Amino acid sequence: MRRLALFALFLPLTVVAAEAPQVINGCGLWPHAQCRGADLRHANLAGKNLAGADFSGAQLARANLTGANLAGANFDGADLTAARLNKASAPTATFRGARLVGADLEFARLFRADFSDADLTGANLEAAKANFAWFKGARLRNSNLQEAKLFTVNLRGADLSGSYRRFTVFQDADFAGCSGCPDPQDW
Repeated sequence: MRRLALFALFLPLTVVAAEAPQVINGCGLWPHAQCRGADLRHANLAGKNLAGADFSGAQLARANLTGANLAGANFDGADLTAARLNKASAPTATFRGARLVGADLEFARLFRADFSDADLTGANLEAAKANFAWFKGARLRNSNLQEAKLFTVNLRGADLSGSYRRFTVFQDADFAGCSGCPDPQDW
């Protein structure tokens, strides 16, 4: 018996506190969550794993999604005005018809993301990687595209008027009907 008591003194006591899943306004914040039309304005979702979640039509104005995993998430028709998506990973995510006015997507990974008909006026996409992404009919007026990597993107009918494009790479981009886009002859 003494042996057990003595042995117990040398065992480290570790208590693991399981973090309860976060729920905001009825929206569970975990992979494949169903949060259509949810009100998540000003929510802190930084670093969350929200892969495959459905946020279509949701209110995410000024939400913090810094470094979040948004792979395959659906933001169609969502309001992401002034949202922080810097360093977010959003491959194959959809933002069709979404409002991303003034959103910060600096260093975001947007491979094969769909921004068709989205409003990215004044958005910051500095150093974002959006290879094979769709910006068909998107409004990128006065946006910061400095050092963005836009390999093989679809910019058909997009508006890049007034955008800042220093060192932006548009290799193999489709500029058909794009206003404010660089001249493909210059590439």
